Amino acid sequence: MNKQQFHILVTGGAGFIGSHVVERLLSENYLVTIVDNFDSFYPKEIKLSNMEGFIENPNVKFIEVDILDEESLEQQLTDDYFGIIHLAAKAGVRPSIDNPVAFQKINVTGTQNMLEFAKKRKIKQFIFASSSSVYGINKNVPWKETDLQLFPISPYASTKISGELLGHVYSHLYGIRFIALRFFTVFGPRQRPDLAIHSFAKKIISQQPLNFFGDGNTKRDYTYVKDIVEGVFNALHYTSSAYEIFNLGNHQVVSLSDMLQTLEEQLHQKAIINKMPEQMGDVAVTYADISKAAAHLNYEPNTPFETGIQQFIQWLKQTK
Repeated sequence: MNKQQFHILVTGGAGFIGSHVVERLLSENYLVTIVDNFDSFYPKEIKLSNMEGFIENPNVKFIEVDILDEESLEQQLTDDYFGIIHLAAKAGVRPSIDNPVAFQKINVTGTQNMLEFAKKRKIKQFIFASSSSVYGINKNVPWKETDLQLFPISPYASTKISGELLGHVYSHLYGIRFIALRFFTVFGPRQRPDLAIHSFAKKIISQQPLNFFGDGNTKRDYTYVKDIVEGVFNALHYTSSAYEIFNLGNHQVVSLSDMLQTLEEQLHQKAIINKMPEQMGDVAVTYADISKAAAHLNYEPNTPFETGIQQFIQWLKQTK
């Protein structure tokens, strides 16, 4: 089949990861329909900027619609789609603690709406953006997909587990191939402004105090966005089973203190630190075993953390 015939529906396609996924699909001459509702979590202008490089591409169609609006989805999404990449969600561990009901509604009901859409339209490939947060306080690092006991400690994490389980139901009942990708702390150009790397960098540049939670020993498996996107792209054509879960991480950990130090070194400025106690919902470490994704999705993250930070800072300075 000619790649031009592949038409992919990307929910959340104006966001950080979504805009990079769209660019990757377009690089292979795919047709792309983007669905986004410009959630007010951060300014609409940022998402519009994310799409500047491709919104005029003739292979792109943008539709502003909420995934909770079933009727509008049916009316406005009229093409035949090869697959759905479902990235749209209410994001953030900490905000979910403040507003758990909204997270449940958007992330769970919204995902079910998209699965219903796939069922009705007989779309057989469904890629779901899950999260490393589902592992919660699992001490058996690095985390493996075979760790069936999950210990989520935030409403956000629980919604992602719910999405994975909904996917299994629809895969079993309706023959939809459901691939859940557990993303591990994605960073790079266009990163959401609320995330630590972005927030810290802006505070350092402006010489404003930044809130530094805990003792700096928490560790994250930071994964560069272009590496994540390759995993997403390859999952579109995974056909070996009807339901799978894959970790997409970097299989390396960086402490909060080291992350901050790297930012200081790359920006050639020192941070003004406001020490704060640990936050609710934070886990001590995230660390991905990526052997399954390597074996089945040809997933090979190859961007060193420092290189990714350099790319992020270059983008940040260009957008100021």
